[in-house]
Amino acid sequence: MSVFNKVRKNLPHIKQNTELLFNNTGLCIKIISCVLSVCYFFSFWSKSSTVFGVTPGYLFPPSFWLWTPFTFCFFETHLWQVLLDIAMVAVCSKLIEPLWGELQVLVFFAVVNVGVALACAVFYYILYMCTWDPELLFSVHVRGLAGYLAGVTVAVKQIMPDSTVLDTPAGRITNRNVPLYTIFIALVLWFIGFVDGTKPTMVISGVLMSWTYLRFYQIHTNGTRGDMADNFTFASFFPVIVQPPISVLSNSVYSIFVKAGICRKTVRRVDIASAPTGITVALPGIRSLDMDRRKLLALKALNSRLVDTSKDTPRIDNIESERRDSVVISIGDTEQTSKLLPTNMVSNKTT
Repeated sequence: MSVFNKVRKNLPHIKQNTELLFNNTGLCIKIISCVLSVCYFFSFWSKSSTVFGVTPGYLFPPSFWLWTPFTFCFFETHLWQVLLDIAMVAVCSKLIEPLWGELQVLVFFAVVNVGVALACAVFYYILYMCTWDPELLFSVHVRGLAGYLAGVTVAVKQIMPDSTVLDTPAGRITNRNVPLYTIFIALVLWFIGFVDGTKPTMVISGVLMSWTYLRFYQIHTNGTRGDMADNFTFASFFPVIVQPPISVLSNSVYSIFVKAGICRKTVRRVDIASAPTGITVALPGIRSLDMDRRKLLALKALNSRLVDTSKDTPRIDNIESERRDSVVISIGDTEQTSKLLPTNMVSNKTT
């Protein structure tokens, strides 16, 4: 009962912050939130999970339900999941939309969700071929935004990798650690029975799809593709102690994908500067992206400092009045500046 009273007292404050959050979001995020809310009422239909969710046995031939990769992300069966999806979509948009723009956020939303749908369907097909259990094809329904929300953690890691999320006695948790922790939490929730097996599958698929798109395919305003920075490698998602063997494995997979034409080979361009001794090695899409991210963070820090210092800066009219009240008295070859107070006279002693 006390918890209910606390929630009731804080309800106006929560409502005000929620309205402020959604008023500052773009049109794309508002549309996604409205569609999520409307589709929740369709979830009460008994066949909604089959018709609108991704069912592995119906996605591929002979059924070919090709609309489900575009509709599954808007359907949740529990109200708390809908509210969590809407809140996280709004918060995440505030983190990445200022740097990317509204169109890039929409493209990222579509690419990650379609990729999650296909990856989950392929995964359950592989499980079916290993177990020959038909329930894996026709009783499993993939739905919701768990994959996209996991993919957003990868985007935040790319933009602000060193920002601290939580300080713990064991050390700091930064944005570069969040994707791996998200996978771990999803697996724990599935293990204790809080969520079904599709959620950790969607989370892992979302992290992989998001990283693949941001690493190799995202088109930037300067015409480059992807982000080949060293702090955004696949091994960077894991603890430092296990990064060397993961780097060997990921580089081998990358070489296979390059030969198959799935990924592009990293292009290195050497630019000789105008100075006779200056040689600059430029990697397309690396320096510019890192510089853009650092400039954005620097501008935010500078703005916050300017706001803080403006409160402590004395007004100009006060400074001018102090200057008018001061008088310069010449004593020999030296000068002394004295302050004429309104009620006291300043006395100068000479030797």
